[in-house]
Amino acid sequence: MALSPALTAGFAQAQSAAPEASGAETAAPPAAGEPQTPIAEAIQAAISTDIPDGLARYYGNRAFAPVWFDQNGLSEKAHLVIAAMAAANDHALNPNNYGPLDLVQLSETARTPDEWAQFDLQLSVQFLRYATHLSSGRVQPNRVNQALNLFPDRPEPETLFETAEKAADFSAFLESLVPRSDNYARLKRRLAQYRKKAAEGGFTPVPDGDVLKPGMSDPRVAVLRTRLMEEDIPGAGDHTGEVYDGALVEAVKVFQDYHGLETDGVIGKNTLERINIPIQEKLIQMELNMERRRWMRDDLGDFYVFVNLADQNLKVVRDGKTVHTTRVVVGKPYHATPVFSDRLEYVEINPFWNVPYSIATKEYLPKLKKNPSALSAQNIRIFENEREVPATQVAWNSYSGGNFPFRLRQDPGNGNALGRVKFMFPNKFNIYIHDTPSKSLFSRSERAFSHGCIRVLDPFALADVLLQDVNSTPGYWEQVRDSGERQVVKSQTPIEVHLTYLTAWMNKDGSTHFRKDIYGRDKVLLDALRTAMTQNL
Repeated sequence: MALSPALTAGFAQAQSAAPEASGAETAAPPAAGEPQTPIAEAIQAAISTDIPDGLARYYGNRAFAPVWFDQNGLSEKAHLVIAAMAAANDHALNPNNYGPLDLVQLSETARTPDEWAQFDLQLSVQFLRYATHLSSGRVQPNRVNQALNLFPDRPEPETLFETAEKAADFSAFLESLVPRSDNYARLKRRLAQYRKKAAEGGFTPVPDGDVLKPGMSDPRVAVLRTRLMEEDIPGAGDHTGEVYDGALVEAVKVFQDYHGLETDGVIGKNTLERINIPIQEKLIQMELNMERRRWMRDDLGDFYVFVNLADQNLKVVRDGKTVHTTRVVVGKPYHATPVFSDRLEYVEINPFWNVPYSIATKEYLPKLKKNPSALSAQNIRIFENEREVPATQVAWNSYSGGNFPFRLRQDPGNGNALGRVKFMFPNKFNIYIHDTPSKSLFSRSERAFSHGCIRVLDPFALADVLLQDVNSTPGYWEQVRDSGERQVVKSQTPIEVHLTYLTAWMNKDGSTHFRKDIYGRDKVLLDALRTAMTQNL
């Protein structure tokens, strides 16, 4: 592509107006922001309120000179940007939202200053849109769902374009817009592999039938083997025959682990349903979680707690290495745990439990109306204006959720709803991590049973990891627990806490994991993304 002779002359004329060699008398340089070519004048005239302020300022600072071409034609940067937008599907973005083919066509047909101005501005707007979507997400999470308290930094237009202009290696600059997270890169790579599998025919469905247990013979065994091989489940290809045993049972256990199921090797209703999820649904799930990864910070901290609510598991990462993992119980769907990040401020051993107002009025008040002594066995005491009130002296039938002046507090002990320790990162949602006397729930594969807070299995093992800089003696914090005394401990090292919601990811070992959408957030996000793509937001 080359500019017309008249436009090339216009560029040359602008250059000839520049000051000559030192020592010659020259006219004063034009005021900043004054366009120097017909194209620059056309760009200035074409800038409207639809152009973001920062982008308009950037053009003004360069006297409205075009960004993407000069008298020799389109710059290498323009070609690279258009190519990147055309390949946006690699990042689960829609290339049609950036119009790369339209831009190529416009560059080939443009002849007048107005047409070239239109091209330059349109490419700038589309590049800004692409850079924003790639670096911080297609949609803003809190607008999609108020339970997602994430506010990713979106590129400031003027800064983005100034950085792009100064980049010595523009390809490296474009790559820097991609989330710098190994988790994102792995999921992107796996998405490409699954798309290839889909193009080759997808996954073979396994017919319905009786529950298949190890040792049984079944004509579906050969189909099951094929199906697991298609999803790269280790060991599946080592099995032969129609008896469901050996390597195939172990492969099914691996599949169950990858999908958050009980790893018992039994193919019942839940396992068969997961096996027969169409590959297109898994592609969508991976695409949704690439969007979620774009919302997250690249650097989660040197020392952090990471809770995946969809997985119902917690891990502690220090200096890039996972040093502790454990199961958790999260909020039931009606009390869904929100997504947010905070910082651990202290750990409380042998805590009181201040009963939340909603629980006090909805669950405990009806019991008190029937029997004023109903809570005494649970060591729950009643306070009004910080003064303890005997429960038997309150006319409970006079109160409701609208006029409940009391505070209910449970004393420390084995029956305390918080167990014997809680991990506090004070936040507006009143969410924290804590022990629980109800240990049986941790044995279930799906563990969404709380009112929103996060219950953790073996909390003192977690305390040993998080408080090792305070005291690293094995079992020390259990000794504090056994003393019965309430104690508040602050970590000497900053510890970030990230509550996330991820339903698909790929681990370092190559295993690809999918989880049930327990809160229905995949559907909400999918609808929002479809709307954004349709409206080209």
